[in-house]
Amino acid sequence: MPSQYLYVFLDEAGDFNFSVTGTKFFTLTTITKTRPFSWDAPLISLKYDLIEVGLDMEYFHAAEDRQAVRDRVFAIITSNIGNLRIDSLIVEKPKTGPAFQVVEKFYPRMIGYLIRYVLEPRNLREYAEVIVITDSIPVSRKREAIEKAVKQTLSRMLPPGTRYKLLHHASKSCAGLQIADYCNWAIFRKWERGDLRSYNLIRSGIQSEFDIFRSGRKYYY
Repeated sequence: MPSQYLYVFLDEAGDFNFSVTGTKFFTLTTITKTRPFSWDAPLISLKYDLIEVGLDMEYFHAAEDRQAVRDRVFAIITSNIGNLRIDSLIVEKPKTGPAFQVVEKFYPRMIGYLIRYVLEPRNLREYAEVIVITDSIPVSRKREAIEKAVKQTLSRMLPPGTRYKLLHHASKSCAGLQIADYCNWAIFRKWERGDLRSYNLIRSGIQSEFDIFRSGRKYYY
């Protein structure tokens, strides 16, 4: 009987505004890892180090943290880069056809692609359960779309008897989600702004970075 549990931490960046006033890109990034999570103790220690020098640090969030804080979190990530797998799906939003420019259709399709790509290379019979964790999301069309996509993908891919679950946890409570947030932020900055500073720090840990509409030539706005 398999005893390992495969964890998939999922984060996103960009918006659902499919117009020239929205972000150009939308990114979905997963961190995939079995226990133990070697980043937990260093992140907790860093949090209290920062509190002791005067920062009110509840948790780590790349877009809001100071650069000096980001540098130290990325140092933890890079020191653990060989022990995790980073996968990212890149969507150039102007190439998204009108039929998919609604969250109920866009989100399931994109998450399904990413989860399938993450799991396909693995021998899933080695795991007792696959646990997908996202940031907490209020009950909404978006949450329903996420749950539908993940559950449909996992139910199709997993061998008979392999369990799975989808959990929505506040990122402040979950170091894995904070690591996913940092990695996704670095990838999003690369695509949206051409900023490679943080991306280059995690590049060696990126297993896949798939621009899903890379061959598309038609722009819808």
